[in-house]
Amino acid sequence: MSYTIRKIRPAEYPLLEDFLYEAIFLPEGAAPPPRSILSEEALRVYIRDFGSRPGDVCLMAESGGQAVGAVWARIMDDYGHVDDETPSLAISLYPAYRGGGIGTDLLGRMLAQLRQDGYKQVSLSVQRVNPAANLYRRMGFETLRGTEEEWIMIRRL
Repeated sequence: MSYTIRKIRPAEYPLLEDFLYEAIFLPEGAAPPPRSILSEEALRVYIRDFGSRPGDVCLMAESGGQAVGAVWARIMDDYGHVDDETPSLAISLYPAYRGGGIGTDLLGRMLAQLRQDGYKQVSLSVQRVNPAANLYRRMGFETLRGTEEEWIMIRRL
């Protein structure tokens, strides 16, 4: 599959709501939550006023002229919060585009971008049973702390 990765355009910021919804991990057989879940503060922090804060950065994967995936980072008090100098990361792809290497490419380019921007590390939160945890380990993330359900992972840059 042919795709390109580029920085998000300001007119595309509203797409982050779709990608945030796609980032919600659903164990096999679980019903998707209603889209109204995106109005909860714990999720709004990922996208509210994106692009207005120093350090907000997002890369998009595009195929056939359409956005198919996104990875974004910002300093925020989210599930993966470590400290006020470490950006937290979110990544998702539309289901039809998963499993083909786009996520790995997106994540690798974001890590390079954050390093170039001068950050020392990046964090994220992932449910233990989420297969994406394997991608994060392959990409050098290490578990900082965890609960029975999730890990907070960091990647030194």
